[in-house]
Amino acid sequence: METNIFDKFVSQKTLFKNKEHLRHNFRPQRLPHREEEIEKISYNLWEALKGHIPSNMTLYGVTGAGKTAVTDYVCHHLRAKGETMGRQVESIMVNCRQIDTQYRVLSHIGNSLLEDFEQDEIPFTGWPTDRVFNELIRRMDRRGGVFVIVLDEIDHLVRKAGDDLLYNLTNMNSSLKTARACVIGISNDLKFTDFLDPRVRSRLGQLDVLFRPYDAEQLQDILRQRAQEGLDAEAIGPGVIELCAALAAQEHGDARCALDLLRISAEKAEQAGDDAVNQNHVRIAQSQIESDQMTPVIATLPSQQKLVLASILLNEQNGLRNVQTGQVYDIYRQACQHIRQNPLTQRRISGLISNLDMLGLVTARTVSKGRYGRSKEINSCIPANVDVRTIMSTAEEEMHVVFNANYHHQTSL
Repeated sequence: METNIFDKFVSQKTLFKNKEHLRHNFRPQRLPHREEEIEKISYNLWEALKGHIPSNMTLYGVTGAGKTAVTDYVCHHLRAKGETMGRQVESIMVNCRQIDTQYRVLSHIGNSLLEDFEQDEIPFTGWPTDRVFNELIRRMDRRGGVFVIVLDEIDHLVRKAGDDLLYNLTNMNSSLKTARACVIGISNDLKFTDFLDPRVRSRLGQLDVLFRPYDAEQLQDILRQRAQEGLDAEAIGPGVIELCAALAAQEHGDARCALDLLRISAEKAEQAGDDAVNQNHVRIAQSQIESDQMTPVIATLPSQQKLVLASILLNEQNGLRNVQTGQVYDIYRQACQHIRQNPLTQRRISGLISNLDMLGLVTARTVSKGRYGRSKEINSCIPANVDVRTIMSTAEEEMHVVFNANYHHQTSL
């Protein structure tokens, strides 16, 4: 009988009771340290159970502060209470990083209102936007009740598509006859409303809720609750929860990062055949997460940005820190000669350095040189465990030539 390659995993001892409890999209029965935010949101949405229109809301906070989790938690309880009271209340969540145009958002909301037996979906493309909006209004009125429309990562949508969608959604109650609707926007950017038309800003910002980052002690509480539900009682070694929380607290108090770190640490321990997770497993997991996050970003950089990043790394390899734009440009021009490409202007390269800064691959701090003007001091901030040369050379063969060529470096005064 042929041996199945998965037999060894079936018989392997597991440290998990339920791994889903350690994922950040799992909805727990209780959300620690978010009672105040839950109270504010639920008090506003209580109006929906009375058939009234809740105020539009904007939820702000850094990544991993619990905005999406709290909103999903409150909307779940709102729907459940509506069912027991015989009130028609629905919530529709849209991830605006994935669904990022006015047409696609409206069609997604409209198609989510179809009954199982209905086939007349709004097409992916092809209709005028006003027809899609009118069809959405018709379907909402047909159902009746109150709709809570949640736009997650709304700042991404505004930057890409403007505020026409928000104007239409925040004004839709004037078109609805039997239904009512409110909008909840979730954003990581405290200043995204600066880009909105004043009329949209006033309608959307009727009620703002700020989510502060979790501190290390709060993250420990979250991890202990999830570990109790997701891992065996003896699976956590001393200091593991505290280390996961401390590392995540350094990353702006990101609960998602903390949960991923604990889950992957347990997977590493299980894979090694250990009886419990220890702090070494956490360090290994941290290195893997950093590498997994950086690798696709570096590999998919456009060719010119790869050349600029390589020029920064080559300068640092030569012992330079706080590299200036001119020094990067000098190596960049030589790299272009080695692979027979036409170099961009220094002004364009300065813009590409800013893009790398936004991606978190380098830091570019502008400093004053007095009468010599202003310049950038540039340093890479890629973790040591990420092999940038191999990643870029695998993605583009020319980068192998770039990293192995000879360069004339400027001296630093």
